[in-house]
Amino acid sequence: MAAKRKRGALAAGKAKRARSAPSAEKAAPEGGPRECSIPPQENNSIPPQEYSIPPPVSQGKWKNKERVLIFSSRGINFRTRHLMQDLRTLMPHSKADTKMDRKDQLFVINEVCEMKNCNKCIFFEAKKKQDLYMWLSNTPQGPSAKFLVQNVHTLAELKMTGNCLRGSRPLLSFDPIFDREPHYALLKELFIQIFGTPQYHPKSQPFVDHVFTFTITDERIWFRNYQIIEEDASLVEIGPRFVLNLIKIFQGSFGGPTLYENPHYKSPNMHRRLVRLSVAAKFREKQQVKEVQKIKKKGTKILVEEDPTEVVFETPAEEKPVEIQLVKPESKPIVKDKKKLRKIQRKKQKKLFRTEG
Repeated sequence: MAAKRKRGALAAGKAKRARSAPSAEKAAPEGGPRECSIPPQENNSIPPQEYSIPPPVSQGKWKNKERVLIFSSRGINFRTRHLMQDLRTLMPHSKADTKMDRKDQLFVINEVCEMKNCNKCIFFEAKKKQDLYMWLSNTPQGPSAKFLVQNVHTLAELKMTGNCLRGSRPLLSFDPIFDREPHYALLKELFIQIFGTPQYHPKSQPFVDHVFTFTITDERIWFRNYQIIEEDASLVEIGPRFVLNLIKIFQGSFGGPTLYENPHYKSPNMHRRLVRLSVAAKFREKQQVKEVQKIKKKGTKILVEEDPTEVVFETPAEEKPVEIQLVKPESKPIVKDKKKLRKIQRKKQKKLFRTEG
């Protein structure tokens, strides 16, 4: 054991001398002795190159802690359910929750958002199983906006040929009208905070390959989602697409004082009532036309006075002599069979020939 320890100690001493050899070489004179000899290969060796490892893609920290709760009330149809699921897939910073009972008040949503640790909310409210309303709210302080959703088309439809990376961050494109009027400027800020994916979000991808467009035409907001193609920077629609008809903007979350009310908005009930009234008016008009025609047919015809000049254009017809027949005509035999009738006629002709002869 002692011999082994000495060998180990010698080996350790050699290693230490080898490490301190370059400094000893520098200190010793040119012709002086050296403590240890280093092989020539180690002296002529090339120093190792430094390789730089690229940093990770996301270098920053997740500072914008926007979380959006997307859920709905009971009674929605299949199209609304698919639209809600499409928005969840396009927004990696969103969260889901169970459907809310229609009997509950809307201010309960603020508590649900607080439990889910969300500060924004998209709530779909269904009425009469045919009307769909969308609430966009900044919980719990506000403001909030209520829209009527129309012309819904989902991602699964065949005409949506585009595709994008799941979890990628979108570009937001707004119509210039959003900067001109104050209520549209408020909605623009609300859209940016809700639909914009926060930078460095854990579930997001560091790529930008699609665009959310918000366009205002016919007093409505048209939402579209397009894919950016790298080759020529052209756009292909991905979906979903829908139209938002603004109803009101409230100061609080899901209620409070009204900041703006759309004067061009007509409720679906009013629209259906106007359609029914127009159909009924057309039916009444047809019935009145029929009654007038009946009265015209039943009414006495007005006699037109004779025109004395009409005689000029009359031409007298040729008068034929009237012949009075004094002899009763012979009755023709009623024969159903044509062959028998021909035989009878032949017999009569034969009798005539005999009498004449």
